[in-house]
Amino acid sequence: MSDLLERLRTELPAEALITDPDVTASYAHDMASFCEAGTPAVVVLPRTVEQVQHVMRTATALRVPVVPQGARTGLSGAANASDGCIVLSLVKMDRILEISPVDRIAVVEPGVINAVLSRAVNEHGLYYPPDPSSWETCTIGGNIGTASGGLCCVKYGVTAEYVLGLDVVLADGRLLTTGRRTAKGVAGYDLTRLFVGSEGSLGIVVKAVLALKPQPPQQLVLAAEFPSAAAACDAVCRIMERGHTPSLLELMDRTTVRAVNELASMGLPETTEALLLCAFDTPDPAADLAAVGVLCTAAGATEVVPADNPAESELLLQARRMSLTALETVKSATMIDDVCVPRSRLGAMLEGTAAIAEEYGLTIGVCSHAGDGNTHPVVCFDHTDPDESRRARESFDAIMALGLELGGTITGEHGVGVLKKEWLARELGETGIELQRGIKAAFDPLGLLNPGKLF
Repeated sequence: MSDLLERLRTELPAEALITDPDVTASYAHDMASFCEAGTPAVVVLPRTVEQVQHVMRTATALRVPVVPQGARTGLSGAANASDGCIVLSLVKMDRILEISPVDRIAVVEPGVINAVLSRAVNEHGLYYPPDPSSWETCTIGGNIGTASGGLCCVKYGVTAEYVLGLDVVLADGRLLTTGRRTAKGVAGYDLTRLFVGSEGSLGIVVKAVLALKPQPPQQLVLAAEFPSAAAACDAVCRIMERGHTPSLLELMDRTTVRAVNELASMGLPETTEALLLCAFDTPDPAADLAAVGVLCTAAGATEVVPADNPAESELLLQARRMSLTALETVKSATMIDDVCVPRSRLGAMLEGTAAIAEEYGLTIGVCSHAGDGNTHPVVCFDHTDPDESRRARESFDAIMALGLELGGTITGEHGVGVLKKEWLARELGETGIELQRGIKAAFDPLGLLNPGKLF
């Protein structure tokens, strides 16, 4: 420990090192439940690439594990510390280095907050689409590490589709530049995409080149009330089958709607079994919403209410954004699942989740990026009750098993981390895991980067 700190101090300022155990403990974990976290030896908050390189050279020389972190808003334990590790927090590397309206790119450091970048590019008439629910606090580096999604994925895609190039500090301290600044490029293996979603297990992202889009018109939102989740999912299928491209297509089940009303008195219809929100940012969104309204009615919607203006639309979206926060108030703890299935199996996923909730005697609310089949079942439980905690964990596993049975994946946007290691092996199979471990060994032969995560 003394040797580690002595070496780190040779090229790091005093304010970059945190050793107070009461403070370092606060960096030990992200927001996931049921994920073990160790005690870090030190927390380092670098401000430059050279400082990150020094940390990795020191870690390699002393064989000390390194756990990269962003804002720790993750939900899989991917940012959890291991005993005796260096926690490398990138939040102080928070500069927007460049915004180019001509090239339609932004160049940023990993600690830039998602919402800060979004507002900055808006001033240039540009748009950075990925918008996780935690966009006001999560960092671009964290988004890259977990390949985050958001509400707009149905039209604009996820983080991976906007990362053109990266600067990455490797485990031994070397600096690797991947990708490009150009609109096209196919030179060599796509190492950029390999790092996206790698959860800090292959290298430390210290700079990112991000693609931007022209800022779209303000969107309008429609809310449709359904007598069952199956009917709402039928509407989703009809909307996509007819070729519509909404900028947002979100679903909230009855439990979620009631939790939001309880938290914020939003006035959402508590008689509904499922509330579908659909938005368009097209030149004539009202016409698009009218067409979707017809499809919703045909699928069995009991009420279809299009917003008249952006302000009304934003109120509806606020209800969706606070879904997870509202469900956290139902019981003392939550486990947030992240299962993505083909859109055609979305109804079966929600019906199966409801059956699991009944089987285990638990409250499980579901909010979903319905347009791309990504569901977030939220298991609410009393963490002081051992039996209820056990049932929560078992129901979580049952939900993931259901997702795989329906042809889906165990994670659409939250990542694997600690929480889903066992399930990653089930999804990828023996050969897939063997190849992934080989890739890990090529980049990190000593196994120092974020050990114990993924597999």
